[in-house]
Amino acid sequence: MVEEVNQEAGSRPLFRYAFGVEYDGSRYHGWQCQADGVPSVQAEVERALGQIANETVKVVCAGRTDTGVHATYQVVHIDTHAERPERAWVRGGNTQLPRDISIRWARPVDQAFHARFGALERRYRYVIYNADVMPALLARQLTWTFKPLDEARMQEAGNYLVGEHDFSAYRAVACQAHSPVRDLRRLTVSRHGALVVIDVTANAFLHHMIRNIAGVLMKIGAGEAEPCWAREVLEGRDRRLGGVTAPPFGLYFIDARYPERYGLPPSQLGPVFLPQFD
Repeated sequence: MVEEVNQEAGSRPLFRYAFGVEYDGSRYHGWQCQADGVPSVQAEVERALGQIANETVKVVCAGRTDTGVHATYQVVHIDTHAERPERAWVRGGNTQLPRDISIRWARPVDQAFHARFGALERRYRYVIYNADVMPALLARQLTWTFKPLDEARMQEAGNYLVGEHDFSAYRAVACQAHSPVRDLRRLTVSRHGALVVIDVTANAFLHHMIRNIAGVLMKIGAGEAEPCWAREVLEGRDRRLGGVTAPPFGLYFIDARYPERYGLPPSQLGPVFLPQFD
């Protein structure tokens, strides 16, 4: 039925819509659709929005997340011949989605808007549960370590990474980005009871970049290396110098910023179990 509608679309006008999507990535093999058909967030969102549009749609996202990584503010867009009110996209789309994915908002945008190439910056949070005993609840939404972490040492180390640098030592060996240079605009480390949060903003990120940064900062926070080691790893430009890649479970895509003229709703800077802070 959807295929027939696509064939009949002809010269009908295309509308572009932007959406805010939240998801628990625990049971998905990342955001992107894969050839072997394993579960992906993109496939679920495309299926749901396609049902509301009554045609096949292709979803473009602000940032592709890896297996097990979550999002509270993933921004996506679609082009469709279907003109629907915002409420229909949100309420209708959510009835078609599993409980671990939610469309938070929808907005009509012009053809100049692009979820990936139009983003001015992106922001992630890495959430660590720092306690003696591993939690049973939220086990796939947090990274746990029993080693006491000194957030001040982690912040000192993170300061070396702020700025425009070659992040070769902090990206995955299989990263396919043409350039390892990124502008890391902000990195803060804060403690909220047993939770230690690494908050990172950049123009864009490399494959595993934040998880590799988190691995280095956690080692420094545990007293196993000095804060200057983060700079030494950076300047070495060799992934083998960087230590362990931290697990994906505590990583959240929390914001993507676009020109104000699009009027997109602001991020609530989740996840929801954290106290509200900027």
